[in-house]
Amino acid sequence: MAVRGAATVLKLRRRSCSGGSRTTTGLVSLIVSPSRTQHFTSVSLSLSCEDQSNSTGWRVRRYTDGGRLEDCSSLRRGSQTGSTCTISSTITSDTGVYWCESESGVKHHPVNITVHSGVILESPVHPVTEGDHLILHCLYRHTTSPNLRADFYKDGSLIQNQTTEMSITTVSKSHEGFYYCKHPERGESPKSWISVRRVSNDHCLFHSESQICFLNILSSVLTVCPYLLVTVVLIFKCCRMRGWRRAAGVMVYL
Repeated sequence: MAVRGAATVLKLRRRSCSGGSRTTTGLVSLIVSPSRTQHFTSVSLSLSCEDQSNSTGWRVRRYTDGGRLEDCSSLRRGSQTGSTCTISSTITSDTGVYWCESESGVKHHPVNITVHSGVILESPVHPVTEGDHLILHCLYRHTTSPNLRADFYKDGSLIQNQTTEMSITTVSKSHEGFYYCKHPERGESPKSWISVRRVSNDHCLFHSESQICFLNILSSVLTVCPYLLVTVVLIFKCCRMRGWRRAAGVMVYL
């Protein structure tokens, strides 16, 4: 399974408004630290299987760039502790597709990881949700600032040029695709697939209910406000009239 140059596109089971949720399958997700799909060589990389059901027995496995199936412990500088795989010093051959696997052989949440010695694209591990704000950076560690002023491409087409970050204010499904960045002197990064998920039904329902609740409260407040205002005005007038009467009584007495 080759993943160099263009990350392999893997279909994950997700929930959304017609199906999307977090990039997890069931209650298990693969957590990558640092949280990006592309990494420099000679750095530490951690991959953990996070299981919300608190069950044990998960391990990190991968397909290499050459198509071999391996455990984390078989990596050159890899070690498995519980459900966490740690690579102490990354090399380019650590590029591959990583996932969580149960003791029964069930595979969950594959993630493409690319290790590169030059320019890399800082892109999210998890699919982004429609409506989110997405920011991409072009990184090169052999400079004072790791953020390069570079050109950003999607599916081979230039979308932003000579900028330190690429920003998409409101993500939509049309933004899904292969992204990479290119610097005139430092070179270009590998390509990363950015997936966009639709908002889940529960998320939509929650926001709909929140909006309805807010509108109901606002409507109630607007309905009650005139009565409160009239009541306050009447009390104020009543107090003023009493004050005048008392003042008039004092004057008569004098």
